[in-house]
Amino acid sequence: MTDFIEISGVKLECAWFGGAPADAPILVMLHEGLGSVSIWRDFPAALAKATKTRVFAYSRAGYGKSDPAKLPRPLDFMQREAKELLPKLLEKIGFKRGILVGHSDGGTIAAAYAGSMQDHRIRGLVLIEPHFFVEEFNLKSIRKITAEYETSGLREKLARHHNDPDNAFLGWSGAWLDPGFGRVLDLREELIHIRVPVLIVKGENDPYATMEQVRFAERECYCPVDHVVIEDAAHAPHREKPAETLAATAGFINRILWDHGEAKAA
Repeated sequence: MTDFIEISGVKLECAWFGGAPADAPILVMLHEGLGSVSIWRDFPAALAKATKTRVFAYSRAGYGKSDPAKLPRPLDFMQREAKELLPKLLEKIGFKRGILVGHSDGGTIAAAYAGSMQDHRIRGLVLIEPHFFVEEFNLKSIRKITAEYETSGLREKLARHHNDPDNAFLGWSGAWLDPGFGRVLDLREELIHIRVPVLIVKGENDPYATMEQVRFAERECYCPVDHVVIEDAAHAPHREKPAETLAATAGFINRILWDHGEAKAA
């Protein structure tokens, strides 16, 4: 069952998963560009069980049951989410230590936060299909889905998860397809300053990003960067190949938090 949290006057849909003690580490889930709490499906609950953590998921403004976003979105909307809203949200939920788990745009936000805030409470990052820069390969897929939005049934599918599917979709596609977006989305500087271990999860057949995203992170980061490619998965391996993705992500999280002792309170 979802609840709501208010940050700077904006009401955001949220949910907690898992039966771990109140002082357990927290995994914070950051959804994709068209995602929400509900679009994560069973993954947060499964992750909580597999890692003995508490899991917190929320829908950003404009998504799910959260308040709508003002459109058009600023081109640096992901960096703003990382630097302006996420710090307040972590304080509000009583975050003491844990890991950020981000998918697609959410992975970008997680990386931007870790590389710009230097938050000692963050012990690692799980980035599922993140974007560190814009690829023409990616934009081609967004142009295609935007052209088909009204006729493909996608709007009706999104309406199952979003109070205002137009606000969600047009806010996302409008920013990504703006000619200036590629100059704004460049996380080179943030990657250089990440100081915690990173796992990048890629679908073998992802239509929205190539393996150059992984290679870019491996070149720029000074922190340890692992990656795993999920066979026969596209842009949402946690939905398309849930068992394989859970094994990879939970394995990384358990190594960081429990085997390496990072779950201990500071």
